[in-house]
Amino acid sequence: MRETGESARTGHVGESRSVGAGFDCLGLAVELYIERRDAIFNAGRVGLLVTVAMQQAWPKRELPCEPWSSASPPRACNARKRGNMVSQAALIDDMTTPTPEVVEAVRQLEGPVLLLGVSGKMGPTLAELLVRAGAEQVVGVARFADAEKRRYLESVGVQTIACDLLASEALKELPDAPNVLFLAGFKFGATGNEDATWAVNAALPGAVIARYAQSRIVYVSSGNVYEYAKAPGPGATEDGALAPVGEYAQSRLGGERVAQYASRVRGTPLLIVRLFYATEPRYGILRDLADKVWQQEPIDLTMGYVNQIWQGDANAYLCRFFPLCHSPADIINLTGPEILSVRALAEQLGKIMGKTPRFTGTEAPDALLGDSRRLCAEFGRPRIGPEQMLHTVAEWVMADGSSLGKPTRYESRSGQF
Repeated sequence: MRETGESARTGHVGESRSVGAGFDCLGLAVELYIERRDAIFNAGRVGLLVTVAMQQAWPKRELPCEPWSSASPPRACNARKRGNMVSQAALIDDMTTPTPEVVEAVRQLEGPVLLLGVSGKMGPTLAELLVRAGAEQVVGVARFADAEKRRYLESVGVQTIACDLLASEALKELPDAPNVLFLAGFKFGATGNEDATWAVNAALPGAVIARYAQSRIVYVSSGNVYEYAKAPGPGATEDGALAPVGEYAQSRLGGERVAQYASRVRGTPLLIVRLFYATEPRYGILRDLADKVWQQEPIDLTMGYVNQIWQGDANAYLCRFFPLCHSPADIINLTGPEILSVRALAEQLGKIMGKTPRFTGTEAPDALLGDSRRLCAEFGRPRIGPEQMLHTVAEWVMADGSSLGKPTRYESRSGQF
């Protein structure tokens, strides 16, 4: 089925297609359509979050990006403000405004950029960022159970194709593209749907590489494949020990191995990106913590340390990753450079929100942590640091800002999601 949608922003007519039907292999649709609801924004300073700075704990290890501290100047947010207010539209604008580095990276891309799994929590803003950075053509593929989301993407200049990626012959019907961002994955709801989890996370990567064997593919996987690292500590490097806990993490590692094999035997340039916890006011660990602080719900401290990266920064890095695609495949961690204490994060949120956090349990000696020194050395440190993320999320929650309604379940040590 073909249908034509007119792009409100670009003024051109874009083609939309539907391919296949059946099980929603993405299953992680996020609410992107802009609600008319304001939330207070404040880029003020907060106290120290990092209980142990990586450089202090490991003085002999050179860190190309300095650990964050309360002495670091806050990085400005580009969101359009009305006084101290920021709208959801301005939040999207901030996450989709390209930096000069992104514009230059996109300028060097030849041909269309294809996003497989564009309807996930990161896909819509990533697609819009590519459009605004000047990509020749941006094509977003998903099942699109939410028609409003599809209309939004088309309105900002993204060509959309409705497709169940697991459907027979579906991949063959998709257009060729020299640049592929493979975002599809199945996490939330994986427990109880283990067969679908393995189909999407482990089987699909090989099929994607077979279809796009001549393309450069940036494949977003998960930091969950790593063994828990000593906490606090610098986290797992790209060559760190792997010990995935639970079937979601195991299926992610399975997908990586299939993709690595396919890349090697076919010569397909591939980069595997191990993502740790992208965050923004509507979703992420900070949103989870802020909700619990605000509602006076107990916070489990067992998974006592985390990484965080602003979703806009994560998207910007993804736009710049295509030169890292090689055969055999390369791997890079995508997360913030700070090791953050969950207890300290909650306490700082409590100060901002005028609440006293409630805690349960104690910090385990290890946690799921990633080392982003390679990322910082090659691409620079993230634009938005922890203190600004904290203030933005806290005041969004206090103003009853919208939520994507998908808790991260970061605290799970059983691997069940």
